[in-house]
Amino acid sequence: MRNMTFNSILDNDFYKITMQNAVVKLFPSQTVKYEFINRGKHHFPEGFDHALREIVNKMAELKLTKDEKKFLAKTCPYLDLPYLDFLEGYHYDPSEVKILQTGNDLSVTVEGLWYRTILWEVPLLALISELHYEMNHMERDSNEIVMAKTLEKAESLNKLGVTFAEFGTRRRHSYKVQNLVMEALTQKKESTFIGSSNVHFAMKYGVKPIGTHAHEWFMFHGAEFGFKMANELALEHWVDVYRGDLGVALSDTYTTDVFFQQFDKKFAKLFDGVRHDSGDPLEFADKTIAHYQRHSINPLFKYIIFSDGLNLEKVEEITKYCKGKIGVSFGIGTNLTNDVGLKPMNIVMKLIGVQSLNKEWIPTVKLSDEHGKYTGDPKMIELAKEFLRIKD
Repeated sequence: MRNMTFNSILDNDFYKITMQNAVVKLFPSQTVKYEFINRGKHHFPEGFDHALREIVNKMAELKLTKDEKKFLAKTCPYLDLPYLDFLEGYHYDPSEVKILQTGNDLSVTVEGLWYRTILWEVPLLALISELHYEMNHMERDSNEIVMAKTLEKAESLNKLGVTFAEFGTRRRHSYKVQNLVMEALTQKKESTFIGSSNVHFAMKYGVKPIGTHAHEWFMFHGAEFGFKMANELALEHWVDVYRGDLGVALSDTYTTDVFFQQFDKKFAKLFDGVRHDSGDPLEFADKTIAHYQRHSINPLFKYIIFSDGLNLEKVEEITKYCKGKIGVSFGIGTNLTNDVGLKPMNIVMKLIGVQSLNKEWIPTVKLSDEHGKYTGDPKMIELAKEFLRIKD
């Protein structure tokens, strides 16, 4: 067994917890499938599949501790006691994960009940990333350099006066690097750093866990209820569960333009803001501001969380552009947790199918604001574009 392991069931992105809570309540009998996508065409050395399988099998031993349950109950009151009791009894089932290696190519799929399988995506990506660097014997920067880089970035962001969170679990270099980054970010009391998407590290360092929902929430609704209803029903169901809490809406699953057609005055007032995750950030800011103004809502009372491939230069450009127009905050991922002198991996894991009542698989689709990020069955992509009147 390698020295790499997961030591907490909460070593995961917070939006996986919040979505799991919603799925348990609304869709407890739905079966889904996820697939690993190697966007960066990375090569995996011989035996990678066996090493990954060994760690995945070990994850069945993880359980929510009493202290972790107390942390969630205190920090996240919108996660009610029945869900926390469920999470206390939950464990990973490694049989839901299929791992196959052919030469240097890796295939990973996850299939099962949605409320159970929803927690696999982020830890699997983090494990694949860490194992990739370890098995290829790639040497990273020293701990001191990682800490120094992070402190320098935090200082620059403090000077800009913008709030930011650490969003880097899924493509982190390793658990140790993310731990170093969190240690550096929490050193200064007077800081604009507001929290982490990683629940385990948020608890460890006494900061807020940050997140709402991911693309899969909308992708599921598209497959289950149809593309035209996906955004509206996904938001409506979110409101049904959280009643105004966790009020940041993800905007680009079926393009931002389509989203804003359905993000009506009710949603625009109820949600605190929106998250940008693809396409030109300045163009997105203009569209968001214009949308609020059309509904007689002052954009300065709302905000955008930017989270797409951010570095300091991008953050500075966006901050200056949006100043005095709309509130902004930033979720910075890979640039914090995988800036270690090596090339970061470009890997994702996506919901690819939802099983219907007659046991047929309905492919899911994601139509990002960047065409290169379209994911799903090509025929379904064309069908979604036709239904939603999206032209290239």
